[in-house]
Amino acid sequence: MSTQPCIPVIQSAAQLQALGAQLRARRKALKVSSTAAAEAAGMSRVTLHRIEKGEPSVTAGAWANAMAVLGLSLAALDAEDASATNTGGLPDTDLSQWIPVRVRLADYPQLRALAWQVHGTDTLTPVEALGIYERNARHLDTAAMTPAEQALLQALRAGLGGAAVMDTPDV
Repeated sequence: MSTQPCIPVIQSAAQLQALGAQLRARRKALKVSSTAAAEAAGMSRVTLHRIEKGEPSVTAGAWANAMAVLGLSLAALDAEDASATNTGGLPDTDLSQWIPVRVRLADYPQLRALAWQVHGTDTLTPVEALGIYERNARHLDTAAMTPAEQALLQALRAGLGGAAVMDTPDV
């Protein structure tokens, strides 16, 4: 019996390494620390590091949790579909329903204006951000919101069950 791994195993290992690298790049692009991402995914930082290295011994559930925290989804694709995408086998992700681990005030001008009373931090949890949007809805200038901020608010409302803040008329 040969000790050489068969070709599909080598391809799978390379795919997991590429996926892990993509997750790491996504986390860094979002400026989320490995500790914060791991906590949000319900795993240790070491497990997240193993996922980002593409280690196949990590459970599929842990991979799925890490991807969900970064706004990605785990999907099974036919080989033809996977080779046709430009994302290395991952389907395009709709970020309109994505909730970040931490909401950076500098990235959302309307939220920053509403959170004038928040001192000592540059980021909020998603629950804190939604609370500020909802408590201060009458002061929210929806026309001045960037598309990214509108998408954040929609995702917070959908994911956390907030009120229809976007439907509130400007005063």
